[in-house]
Amino acid sequence: MRVLLIEDDPMIGAAVEASLKDAAYAVDWIRDGALAALAAESESYALILLDLGLPRRDGLAVLADIRGAGHNVPVLILTARDAVDDRIRGLDGGADDYLTKPFAMSELLARMRAVLRRPSVTPDLVLRSATLTLDPATRVVSVGEEAKVRLSRREFALLEALMARPGTILSRAQLEAHVYGWGEEVESNAIEFLLHALRKKLGTGHIKNVRGVGWMVSARD
Repeated sequence: MRVLLIEDDPMIGAAVEASLKDAAYAVDWIRDGALAALAAESESYALILLDLGLPRRDGLAVLADIRGAGHNVPVLILTARDAVDDRIRGLDGGADDYLTKPFAMSELLARMRAVLRRPSVTPDLVLRSATLTLDPATRVVSVGEEAKVRLSRREFALLEALMARPGTILSRAQLEAHVYGWGEEVESNAIEFLLHALRKKLGTGHIKNVRGVGWMVSARD
C-alpha cells in the first residue's frame, strides 16, 4: 500500500517514513503544504498522514482541498495541536482520525490498520489473481489452496501492484512508482531482481513477462 506523508519536521518525518517502510508501506513524503494537495492528486494513495503546522499552507486548508476535490482517501492527522477544539475542527473537516504528538510508532501503525479496516474505506482488501491470493493486512500470499508465503516489503509492494490490476500489463516505470518512494534511487535491474525473488518463493507461472512491455498476473475466470 502507498501512503502519502505530509510533514515538515525532518526528524519526525524521517522516523515515520522509516517505520512505515519497515511495515511494508511504500511512502511518498511531502514537506510543504502548498504542494500537498497536488501530491494527493497525482497518485492513488491508500492513506494520507497529515501534519497541521505546515509551511505555506496550513494542514486544515490542505484537508479542505483534498475533500473539496472529492477524494475520499482516509486522512489521519498527526499534530502537536492537542486542544479539543483543534480535534473537533480536524475531524469535522474530514479527517478519519487524529493523533497528537508525541506518539508511539506502534500506536500510529495500529491506528492506520484500524482506519484501513473500515468497510467504507476498503470494502475488499484481499487481492486475487488466477493462482494467487494476497492479504495486505497480513502481507501473506497464498498459492492455490496450499502454501502461504511471507514477503519482504518490496516484494509485497510489487506483487500488490500487479494483483491490484490482474490481466493488465504494468510497465517497469509503473512498478517502480509503486515500489519506491519519490526521490529514491532505483537500480536499473531492481524490478527484475524483485521478480526473481518472488518467483523463487512462489514458483514459476504466476507472473508473466510480456517482452518489451512489462509484467502481469492473470485475472480469475
